[in-house]
Amino acid sequence: MLRKLFVGLALVAGLSVSASAYGPTGHRVIAELASRHLTPEAEAAVKELLGNEFMAEAANWPDEMRSDPDAFWRKTSQTYHYINLPDGVTYEDSEKNPAGDALTALAKFTADVTNKDLPLAERQLALRFIIHIVGDLHQPLHAGRAEDWGGNRIDVVWFEEMSNLHKVWDEDLIDRKGLSFTEWVRFLEPKISTNDMTEWQKAKPADWVRELIALRGDIYNVGNAIFSYDYVYKYTPLIKSQLSKGGIRLAGYLNEVFAKSE
Repeated sequence: MLRKLFVGLALVAGLSVSASAYGPTGHRVIAELASRHLTPEAEAAVKELLGNEFMAEAANWPDEMRSDPDAFWRKTSQTYHYINLPDGVTYEDSEKNPAGDALTALAKFTADVTNKDLPLAERQLALRFIIHIVGDLHQPLHAGRAEDWGGNRIDVVWFEEMSNLHKVWDEDLIDRKGLSFTEWVRFLEPKISTNDMTEWQKAKPADWVRELIALRGDIYNVGNAIFSYDYVYKYTPLIKSQLSKGGIRLAGYLNEVFAKSE
């Protein structure tokens, strides 16, 4: 019966199985929160590179550019948004994607963004990708399993509509609240303590990936795959935590990057 429901809904709604990133709202929340916690040096460096473009605006640019016909967007950069890992394997012990992944891309763009010998356009691209990738590395299914495309191939029902597990975590849980990205930030920021910021910023990108791996086991246990209010109740606290950590860590990352480049 459940399989018939999936098939029927898929015929009506269609399925998106392409690798995606935190939806537009999630990325903007993380970027906007980060922009409020930059050092003066980092803020000036971001302003120098992006001009009048807000970090929240830049955050979704790497996704928006995927329709560009250039080979960089259609092929090269596709693997920069995630890491594929089998169950029970750490990133350090995993077989690395020769095309790169979110961590290797983050390292590359971090080197590029401070390289003043590069053209401005390349450094702008690098900064936009850093903002975007740090957001992606706080969505548990961006360290998902290759065989199910980080949950994209796991069909679920979300409030009587067809979805997939990845999309639930990219968009559905966040958008269910009906909040703008600025409302999300306004509600989250006062609850972040100084101790939270200190502890979260101690973690390095490889640590973020370890956190995602630890979280994904429970998330992959989808049960009957029909999600409703109980799922929202269970996982909204985790969504809030990941958005908060993502924003504060992005700020800390940029603060460190641009402090070193002075």
